[in-house]
Amino acid sequence: MSLNPKDAIALTQALIRCPSVTPKEGGALQLLHGILQEAGFESHIVRFADSNTPDVDNLYARIGKGAPCLMFAGHTDVVPVGDETRWTYGPFAGEIVDGVLYGRGAADMKGGVAASVSSVLAYLEEAGDSFKGSIAFLITGDEEGPAINGTVKLLEWAKARGEKFDHCILGEPTNPERLGDMIKIGRRGSLSGRLVVEGKQGHIAYPHLADNPIRGIVKLVGGLMAEPLDQGTVHFGASNLEFSTLDVGNKAGNVIPQSAEAKFNIRFNDLWTHATLAAEIERRLRELAGNEVRYTVTFEPSNADAFLTAPGAFVDMAVASIEESTGIKPVLSTTGGTSDARFIKNYCPVIEFGLVGQTMHQIDERVPAADIARLSEIYLGLIRRYFAA
Repeated sequence: MSLNPKDAIALTQALIRCPSVTPKEGGALQLLHGILQEAGFESHIVRFADSNTPDVDNLYARIGKGAPCLMFAGHTDVVPVGDETRWTYGPFAGEIVDGVLYGRGAADMKGGVAASVSSVLAYLEEAGDSFKGSIAFLITGDEEGPAINGTVKLLEWAKARGEKFDHCILGEPTNPERLGDMIKIGRRGSLSGRLVVEGKQGHIAYPHLADNPIRGIVKLVGGLMAEPLDQGTVHFGASNLEFSTLDVGNKAGNVIPQSAEAKFNIRFNDLWTHATLAAEIERRLRELAGNEVRYTVTFEPSNADAFLTAPGAFVDMAVASIEESTGIKPVLSTTGGTSDARFIKNYCPVIEFGLVGQTMHQIDERVPAADIARLSEIYLGLIRRYFAA
């Protein structure tokens, strides 16, 4: 039986059957490329390369030339399946059992990609010659990887071609419990750092001949965690600092170590930038250390800034479409980790809405098949509202 690309469930199954574990394309982008070309899109498979990273294929497609341009973004690459013998059903089989679709990428995020494609095709058929404006797809194969040869470069490539976008929907699995629970209208930033306290190694029975760095790092770690960075903002919770490691590399019980190291990460709100937050951490460390603790702090490069798509007409359209299809008014949230929205927001306002994410990256990743069809219905409602406006 030939694939009907307007059937979001069948298209999700077909995408799951493409073993597109990062950085392998696995046939998923080629499948979408063929579908979109047949529907009249100008579609491109674009490969990017960089030193010390694998080459990655990405897809960009657009129909229409005028404004406004509504873009759907996402990724077809998936994380490894882990121990395949522990899966109840094959991770790349795309089986539906008791109304539930199993497979790697079902939730994150081949179901979201399929729903966006099926809804756009349905809308174009419905609108016919009356369609004015443009619709684009930006689908990467590098979201689950280092994110070097994916969305960032594809956006730059599109910009160099003169492509412009007015709004974007990223189909990441945003819902915690039920389809319709949550729209992401922004994301927290992320900043990671490494704190090293220097001491002097020595015999543990002669502490006066040594300088134990553990005392210093405990003071600095405790002090950084004791005082909140802020109290949050209207759309963001309070920024949060967490230490992930604390190590002295010492295997001997009778030796005072030479140095102690701790690593930390801060998920921060829109009160901060990377520069202002790093400066604040350095200020606090100077006060805590005084003249007693010898330390260094370094920060890892980061491309994850805090950002917000302010509530307005576009967000309202999404809320109305979700309410119409599910009867649920979604929460507008900025919680969670990072996503490719952090790159897209530099080109146009972006919101995120997709499936329920409870099983993403897990063995037996799965979603109710009906949710995929309902998500396509929600997207279709949003597209109608968008171009009617």
